[in-house]
Amino acid sequence: MHKVSTGFVYFFGALGGLLFGYDTGVISGAILFIQKQMHLGPWEQGWVVSAVLLGAILGAAIIGPSSDRYGRRKLLLLSAIIFFIGALGSAFSPEFWTLIISRVILGAAVGAASALIPTYLAELAPADKRGTVSSLFQLMVMTGILLAYITNLTFSGMYTGWRWMLGFAALPAALLFLGGLILPESPRFLAKSGHMDQARAVLETMNKHDEVAVNKEITEIEASAKIVSGGWNELFSKMVHPSLVIGVGLAIFQQVMGCNTVLYYAPTIFTDVGFGVHAALLAHIGIGVFNVVVTAVAVAIMDKFDRKKMLNIGAVGMGISLFVMSLGMKFSGGSHVAAIVSVIALTIYIAFFSATWGPVMWVMIGEVFPLNIRGLGNSFASVINWTANMIVSLTFPYLLDYFGTGSLFIGYGVLCFVSIWFVQKKVFETRGRSLEDIEATLRTKAGEDADDLVVTEKVN
Repeated sequence: MHKVSTGFVYFFGALGGLLFGYDTGVISGAILFIQKQMHLGPWEQGWVVSAVLLGAILGAAIIGPSSDRYGRRKLLLLSAIIFFIGALGSAFSPEFWTLIISRVILGAAVGAASALIPTYLAELAPADKRGTVSSLFQLMVMTGILLAYITNLTFSGMYTGWRWMLGFAALPAALLFLGGLILPESPRFLAKSGHMDQARAVLETMNKHDEVAVNKEITEIEASAKIVSGGWNELFSKMVHPSLVIGVGLAIFQQVMGCNTVLYYAPTIFTDVGFGVHAALLAHIGIGVFNVVVTAVAVAIMDKFDRKKMLNIGAVGMGISLFVMSLGMKFSGGSHVAAIVSVIALTIYIAFFSATWGPVMWVMIGEVFPLNIRGLGNSFASVINWTANMIVSLTFPYLLDYFGTGSLFIGYGVLCFVSIWFVQKKVFETRGRSLEDIEATLRTKAGEDADDLVVTEKVN
């Protein structure tokens, strides 16, 4: 292992999140220029925007599970190469279909990053810091979105500005590749591959040579690593069922509570309540800054509060904010005060999302799956998340036109409160527990259920 600091490892380990955020956020500004120069109709515009989401589903489904076989670090390097190719391909696209293909390629890297990085960071970090370290991914995502908004504004005055907007992502992609060459492999993957000495070396670096902590982790990892790598049968087994329910449920709820409709369509919402286009774009950047700040606060407190408590507080805050925002939008046409109330409520909604459901979902799907299928499980949850993202994003304009802003967000608000029931009934707490302890609990619980079944059968 190269002699590097833990800060270096965490920064470059999470850097793929910046590309994730940038490449999903930049199209909101670039499409205004692409549609004019390529003379795109509404359907074609929709495909340019959603091609990344389609690619993300494919990337999370194909590349994510491969990390269980080839390692987290190698697939992270591959993702950086795909990011680079997709960014330059998009920037130099001469016509519509080349742009679509390039955007799908780019999306594959985005999906791979969403499946790989939470797992990689969770496996590197000590148990008492895992929430903070894993949530760096979401901080990078929000930073990438902000960078996209700023880049959109910077190049908006150029005729070929959209090409610069899309191509700019090649720079952090190259940086990710160079940093990835020095990053260590996950100690859990090294142990599973039989390289215990290398795994110990990585753990010593990440635990700052705390021999007691290292020995404890090594003992737990050795026991877990003896279990043969699993596949789809293991993913849908009785033991993994609680983890699968958490991963899928959190992935869906994070999207159906309306987070990306607000992040992607905030300028539209602002203009609907009476703001000018320029003011809406500036407000969009303001939201981006606010997102980064609030997410940074969430990173700092992630390991001080239970995950379930954060999810529930976030859902309540988001739900109430959406109800207030909907009410304000109903009266915004004739009231400047109502328009201001809507914008404040929207901002509070984003604060609650960025501090809770935004980072906590990615942290938890990196924690809850057993080692032998962790890559596959994280990938599956990521696929579900991206599929829900695409469905919500594609249906939002139609639902907005049908219901209007004043009514549509009430529906998202109701789903916020439904999520509280799900968290209370289906999610188990993971804060402060080692990954091996979580896995052991799953195996114990599955064994107890099996014993109960045998006793019941004998009685009958």
